[in-house]
Amino acid sequence: MEKIPVIALTPGEPAGIGPNLCVLLAQKKPVAHIVVIGDPDLLRQRAHEMDVPLSLTQWEPSMATRPGMSVLPVKLKMPVRAGTLDVANASYVIETLEMAIKGCLDHRFDALVTGPVNKGVINDAGIDFTGHTEFLSARCHCKRVVMMLATDRLRVALATTHLPLKEVSDHIQHDMLTDVITILHRELITRFAIDHPRILVCGLNPHAGENGHLGREEIDVIQPVVEQLRALGINLTGPIPADSAFTPARLTKADAVLAMYHDQGLPVLKYAGFGQAVNITLGLPFVRTSVDHGTALDRVRDNGIDTGSLEKAIDTALAMVAR
Repeated sequence: MEKIPVIALTPGEPAGIGPNLCVLLAQKKPVAHIVVIGDPDLLRQRAHEMDVPLSLTQWEPSMATRPGMSVLPVKLKMPVRAGTLDVANASYVIETLEMAIKGCLDHRFDALVTGPVNKGVINDAGIDFTGHTEFLSARCHCKRVVMMLATDRLRVALATTHLPLKEVSDHIQHDMLTDVITILHRELITRFAIDHPRILVCGLNPHAGENGHLGREEIDVIQPVVEQLRALGINLTGPIPADSAFTPARLTKADAVLAMYHDQGLPVLKYAGFGQAVNITLGLPFVRTSVDHGTALDRVRDNGIDTGSLEKAIDTALAMVAR
């Protein structure tokens, strides 16, 4: 039989909504094979609490010829109470990610889809972790990766990711910005089949610096990089004030917007499509997507949990793998 795509799925924080999403996903009929990397006893426990049927099969490579879901077991360090964080299980979260990354690098898995993690509890456990994006970059020995969130109608990439606001300006440097735009341009072509991507580049400061009166990052760094890359054939517009970059007239002429920092671009993206958006890491040697929401510790025991973002993440990963 012909091999089908195999997607590694890490549920994320065990006390959060990730295991619930995996249980609900098991009720559907995937077109690929989904390998949940986590503790099967946790999934059974969460299915029992949700009063949802769950049948689990341990992953074997021979399963790559048929759609469905299986589990690659990783044992929890401590029992989990839904909604309650435990630093003892932080290393479990990291272990699931390490196993998924290795499987992707070894070509056993075609893509990685990640559930939400709690960065705070991982750091409280003494593990240096600023986010999936940075962790994946380090483990894959990538000089640079790019975080991009996407809906059906909007793509927003970030020049910087999980930084305190006061540190953002220092990180907007010529080589960094050149790398980010180059990766974004290349992967819009290779991963999204856009032959000639049009990229809007935001300024860092209000009014894009107001000719230097509100900051010089646009003059000293952003504009020179834009001009340099435009001369190489990359279709760039900017730097544009962020408050006018996200207007309908501009967005209809763009395939992606590059924001300078996390909360410059993502509030607009999430307003436009929260629950149906996908977090994508560009620049890795494999496809990685993720949900657009957090661990939702306060909603773990609720009914009516929406799997929309997870399903969108899987569908996006499959489309990127196909290309």
